[in-house]
Amino acid sequence: MDTMAKTAVGAAVVRKGDDYRNPRLPINERVSDLLGRMTLEEKTAQMLCVWRMKDAMLFDQAGEVDLGKLRTHMKEGCGQIARPGDSRGGLSAQRTVEITNALQRFFVEETRLGIPVIFHEECLHGLVGENATSYPQPIGLASTFDPELVEQIYSTIAEDARSRGIHQALTPVVDVARDPRWGRTEETFGEDPFLVARMGVAAVRGFQGDGGFKDKKHIIATLKHFAAHGQPESGMNCAPANYSERVLRDVFLYPFKEALEKGGAVSVMASYNEIDGIPSHANRWLLRDVLRKEWGFQGYVVSDYFAITELHDRPEATSHAVAQDKSEAALLAVKAGVNVETPDPDCYSTLRDLVRNGRLDEGALDELVRPILFFKFRLGLFEDPFVNPEYLRNGQGMENEKKLALQAARETITLLKNSRQILPLQRKKGNSIAVIGPNADRVMLGGYSGVPPQFVTVLDGVKKKIGSEMDVLFAEGCKITVGGSWNEDRVVLPDPAAERGSIAAAVETARNADSIVLVLGGNEQTSREAWGRNHLGDRSNIDLPGMQNDLVRAIAELGKPFVVVLFNGRPNSIVEIQEKASAILECWYLGQECGQAVADVLFGDYNPGGKLPITIPRSAGHVPCFYNYKPSARRGYLFGDVTPLYPFGFGLSYTSFQFSNVKLDKSSVRTDEPTRLSLDVTNTGPRAGVEVVQLYIRDCVSSVTRPIKELRGFQRVSLKSRESKTVSFAVVPEMLAFTNIDMEFTTEPGDFELMVGNSSQDGDLQKVVLHVTP
Repeated sequence: MDTMAKTAVGAAVVRKGDDYRNPRLPINERVSDLLGRMTLEEKTAQMLCVWRMKDAMLFDQAGEVDLGKLRTHMKEGCGQIARPGDSRGGLSAQRTVEITNALQRFFVEETRLGIPVIFHEECLHGLVGENATSYPQPIGLASTFDPELVEQIYSTIAEDARSRGIHQALTPVVDVARDPRWGRTEETFGEDPFLVARMGVAAVRGFQGDGGFKDKKHIIATLKHFAAHGQPESGMNCAPANYSERVLRDVFLYPFKEALEKGGAVSVMASYNEIDGIPSHANRWLLRDVLRKEWGFQGYVVSDYFAITELHDRPEATSHAVAQDKSEAALLAVKAGVNVETPDPDCYSTLRDLVRNGRLDEGALDELVRPILFFKFRLGLFEDPFVNPEYLRNGQGMENEKKLALQAARETITLLKNSRQILPLQRKKGNSIAVIGPNADRVMLGGYSGVPPQFVTVLDGVKKKIGSEMDVLFAEGCKITVGGSWNEDRVVLPDPAAERGSIAAAVETARNADSIVLVLGGNEQTSREAWGRNHLGDRSNIDLPGMQNDLVRAIAELGKPFVVVLFNGRPNSIVEIQEKASAILECWYLGQECGQAVADVLFGDYNPGGKLPITIPRSAGHVPCFYNYKPSARRGYLFGDVTPLYPFGFGLSYTSFQFSNVKLDKSSVRTDEPTRLSLDVTNTGPRAGVEVVQLYIRDCVSSVTRPIKELRGFQRVSLKSRESKTVSFAVVPEMLAFTNIDMEFTTEPGDFELMVGNSSQDGDLQKVVLHVTP
C-alpha cells in the first residue's frame, strides 16, 4: 500500500475533553458542544462553498493542493467544496481521491476545530466524472415506470461517488415538467406529480440507503429545484411561476413532500425562479413555513449556483432586484432559511459583518449551521473522513454497471408507432440496411454528463448486431447544429446549401438499401439548461431543428417503409414523422449503452415496454398539453386538433395485452377506509413482453375543480405469450385526497371514477366507480 493509501485510512485527530469528538455521545449533543466552541468566523465558514475559486484558494499552478493558500483562505474551515472531479478539466477517479483526501486532511488536522468539509458533485444520470458509468437521462428513466431499477441505479452512482470522496449529490430533480419548450425537461421525471414522486423517492433511497451512511457507500441526496421550476412562464428557464397556492401544493410541491417523508432526503436546493413575486431564495413561506414548520424538514437548504447573488444583481443571468446589495441579499436568504451559499463565497461572505453591525442575530446563524454539522457527523466524517483508493471500482464492478446501464436503456425505449409490424426488422443474409441521420453516429448523453468508459452509437450497435449478416450503409443526411457541445455557448445552424447536398446523398444511400432507419431528434445544444443570456436552451418552436423534416420528406418519396429513432431532451413535435414513418421509437438519451439497446429493439432481441412520462404535443401552440388538466381546459381549437400527438403513459409492444375483470373489493368505503382494485392482464400476442398497468382517478364532484384524471398507481407486469396475471392496487384515502376549498389536504365524500389501462387516453382505460361516504 502506497503512502496515500496508508494515510487515507487514518482517522481524524482526537483531542481529549472535546465532547463533540466522542462518537459514543448522541449527535445532537456533539453538535451543541461543537457549536458552542465555534467563533463567528468559523460558523460563517460552514455556510460557504468553493468551486470556481479553487485555483485561487486551494491549488497551486500545477494543480496540487497548496497548503499556503489553504492556511490563508481556509483557516476557519469551509462548509463545502464543489465538484472536485472537474478540477483542471477533469480528474481521474484515482486523482480525485488523492485531491479530496489531501484537502480533507487540511480541514481535519490544521483548522482549529478540525471540522471536515463536504464535497458535492452533479449526479443527474451518473456521476459527472471521468470513467463514470452513464445511464439514461431522468426523462428516459421515467419511461421505464420502474422505481426498483431507478433505486438500483442511484445506489450504484452513490457508491461510485463515495469511493472518490464525494458526500453529496445535487440530484434528484423532482420538478414537474409541464412545458416542453423548457430546455431542462430532460433532467426531470416528466409531467405527472405522482410519477415524479415515485421516481424521486426511489432515487433518494438509492443515494442515501437507510440514511445512516455507515457503510460509506451512500451519499446525501439533494431535491431540486424548490419550487415550481418545471413550468416557467413562456417556457424560459428561471422565469416566474405564477401559480395559486393550491396548484403549488397539489402539483409542484407534492413530489418534494413525498421524497422528504418517504425517502428521507437530507438536502433541498432552492430554485432560481420567483413565486408570487418572491424569489425562492428569499421566500420565508416556502423555506420556513412549508418546508420546515409544516413538513418538519430537519436537513439543510443549499442555494442554486449564484442564486443568492441574483437576489441583487447578476446581469449575465437574472437580477431579481429585491436586494440593494450583496449583504442585503445574504440577509434575505438567511432569514428565508438558506443554509449554504453555492458555488463560491459571495453574498454570505458578508454575514460576519451583518452580525457585527447588528443587522443579523448570531443565533440565526447557529440555527442554520446546526444541520450542516449534524450531517457531517451522520456521514461519519469526524471519525473516518478519508477515502481508501483501494475501494475504487474494479473491472467486475464496471462490468456490473455496464449491464445495469444496458438494462435501463432497453427499458427506456418507447415504441410509438409500428405500422404493419415493420418492427422488429428481419435479418436476411445479403440484404442491406441504411442507417441515416444526424444522430446515427454521434455521442449523445445530454446535460450534466460525465465521461463514460465507452459510448456505443446507433451505427456501431447495428453493425455489431448484424454486420456479419447484412451490409450496413451510413449517411449523415443532415446536421442539427454545427458541433453541438452542451457547454458551448454559441449555437450555429448548418449551411442550407450544404444540407441539401447531404440529403441528396442520403436518399441515394437509402435507395440502395432493403431497410431504412432514420436517427433524428435534437442534441445537447437544442435542449439544455439556459444558464445565461449567452447560453440558451429553451425553444419557442418544438419542431425538429435544422432540415430534418426535409430529410424525412425526401426519404418518404422513395416509397419504401422506414423506421425513425428519436433522441431528444424534450418532447418534439413530430407530426410529419408520425404521418410518414412506418415505425417510431422514442429514446430520449439512453446513456453509454445507447447503440446496443437500440439494435436489440430494432431486431427483436428485446421487446420494448417503455411508456411516455410526458405528453408529446402536436405543436408549440398546443402547450400546455399535460394530460391531467382541469374540466374547463382543452375545449378545442378552430382549424386544429386539440388532442396530443401521443398521450402520457402511451407505449406499444411487439405483442398485445388485454385487460379484463376489473373490480373493487368494496365499491363503497368511508373517507378513512381503504379498498382494493384488481384486474386480469393477458398477453394475447406471440411473444413475451412487459406491460405497464396504470391506475387513474377522478373525483366526480368536489369543493374545488379537480383534474379530469390523475395517475395514482402503476405496475410493470412481465408476461409470456398467452400468460395471464391478476394485478391489484391498494386504494387508500391518500390517493383520493387533495387541497380542498379550505386549503386542507383531505378526502371528500362522493363518487370517484377509477380508471385502469395502459395509457392516459380514455380509449385505453376501463372504469369502475367508488362511492366514498363520510
